[in-house]
Amino acid sequence: MNLTRRDWLAAAPALAGAALAAAPATAPAQSPDRPAGHPFLYGLNTSTLQGHKLTIVEEIEIAAKAGYQGLEPWVRELDQHVKSGGSLKDLGQRTRDRGLSVESAIGFFDWAVDDDARREKGLEEARRSMELVARIGGKRVAAPPVGVTDRSDIDPRRLAERYRKLCELGKSIGVVPELELWGFSKTLGRLPEVVQVAVAAAHPDACVLLDVYHMYKGGSDVQGMALLNGAALPVIHFNDYPAAPPRETITDAHRVYPGDGIAPIAQVVRILRDIRFQGMLSLELFNRDYWKQDALEVARTGLEKMRAAVRRGLSE
Repeated sequence: MNLTRRDWLAAAPALAGAALAAAPATAPAQSPDRPAGHPFLYGLNTSTLQGHKLTIVEEIEIAAKAGYQGLEPWVRELDQHVKSGGSLKDLGQRTRDRGLSVESAIGFFDWAVDDDARREKGLEEARRSMELVARIGGKRVAAPPVGVTDRSDIDPRRLAERYRKLCELGKSIGVVPELELWGFSKTLGRLPEVVQVAVAAAHPDACVLLDVYHMYKGGSDVQGMALLNGAALPVIHFNDYPAAPPRETITDAHRVYPGDGIAPIAQVVRILRDIRFQGMLSLELFNRDYWKQDALEVARTGLEKMRAAVRRGLSE
């Protein structure tokens, strides 16, 4: 039976919920060092310290001293490390020696665009990024809708085909691309859209990367997460946002520590528990006020705030 685009979109939400609930997806992160009463890993996305202008080596040391279990670096930092004469193999060993796992990394490549030549270049950049991540022992890399944020007319079936190809590329390298929700984007800016594309890709490694701030920015209700399988969410970008400015004008720079804003953090935590999420909560902030403070203190405060938010959520 041939479905029209309208038919497919009408049926997809129910299909997506059922399929992701049953899919094996990506295996959850595992660690013997989870604190008692905390079922999740705690990771530091290096954007949180972006304004401190540190090297990736310095960020690893800070994450370890602060007590994190995971790290989410940006690919451009790996590029800079190599450019400065550093070894990615040694960097990966340093990360492991400090008790950190690289559950995810942040990269940007045009995997979703319509232009064939541009998309091929995007896939080459994806390959290069994945190979860098693999060399430090990283498991995954974010795949946001780069290049199509101003588009609302791309057939989700085409996006699914392109994401599947990206998953196949990742499989050949050993790094899983996470379909990332960007709330400001007209494409893949809401939870139902991201889930539909991930399900339609029909790939065993398909998974999604959600973000508390981006779900708010795009108008997605966090209750929708309750329909998902926690194994399909290997990493969650954990953060909060203030009441002002309003959703229409709020930006990444307004993100605050979990528990310091108006986000339904306790609800998010309970849902993650109920869907058996065992992955990493990654602190991803871009708050310029924090960048004026001591980097180690910011990292420690962020971890304390995350743990406190999880304790509150699990106790309610």
